[in-house]
Amino acid sequence: MTDTSGTRALRGGVRVAVLALLWGSTFLWIELALRGLSPLQVTFVRCALGALVLVVACYATGHRLPTGIAVWRHIVVAAFFCNALPFALFSVGQQTVGSGLAGVLNATTPLWSIILGLALGSERGLRPVRLAGLLVGFTGTVVIFAPWRASEATGWGALAILGAAAGYAVAFAYMGRTLVRRGTPTISLSAAQLVAASGLTALAVPVGGLDAIDPGPTVLVAAVVLSVFCTAATFHLTYRIINDEGATNAAVVGYLLPVVSVLLGAVVLGEDLSVRVALGMAVVLVGVGMTRRQEATTAPAQAVAAAGEPACPGIT
Repeated sequence: MTDTSGTRALRGGVRVAVLALLWGSTFLWIELALRGLSPLQVTFVRCALGALVLVVACYATGHRLPTGIAVWRHIVVAAFFCNALPFALFSVGQQTVGSGLAGVLNATTPLWSIILGLALGSERGLRPVRLAGLLVGFTGTVVIFAPWRASEATGWGALAILGAAAGYAVAFAYMGRTLVRRGTPTISLSAAQLVAASGLTALAVPVGGLDAIDPGPTVLVAAVVLSVFCTAATFHLTYRIINDEGATNAAVVGYLLPVVSVLLGAVVLGEDLSVRVALGMAVVLVGVGMTRRQEATTAPAQAVAAAGEPACPGIT
């Protein structure tokens, strides 16, 4: 029994680490893709190509997209709060808010998630060590970005980014309550969500997505990596974490994103890595470790079986 619990905890930790690595590199690939595509074009391409990858993977593994109006209604709602709305709000917010403060505001997602979980009754048995881990992780994010050093105006921009972070939390909670653990494989759900997100984004393309494109090699590679790994793979992993561990544990990945983005900036772009940033990253890792430690000792072993998911880690 102990070995099974330990294996499950290790598998969950690996998923979180991979998700953080892929999700944290998103901003790097977006920056490269924007050299030849508009923001809306990047959003549509990553959703559409990511959807294509997951649909192919879905059918290749013997599954199909969900059927029924009720489940697709839930999927469209999830796609709106997890894709269309946050993307739009981040675009609005970062016109007046710098990346540092935006990163801190985005890192409120786990806090919004725990508030929603408590309000909806889906977060049970929240023990002090786990709550402390959430607060420690947020503190580390604040130390990394040092928003007190920012001089830009905030106002509505900051509220827009807070809305995007809250949108992610709402989406994770909604997905946990209406989509996962109901007999539909997560590969089918994640593929369907990106299909719905592609449709929602396509509606806005005539408004701001008809600009001329410059599809150079760097832009094409960035768009493919962004779509396949940072969108398709991350959404599938997010669904698996929500299915196995709950919405809050999926949201905690948000604390690891600045760690990944800062390390990539230092390694790939040669950016400076100050003592303050290194200290902040260490604090984030401690906070996430506290939440994972609590989860590993309390997560229900029957969660996977209840959803009809395979016991081994895989794409299904």
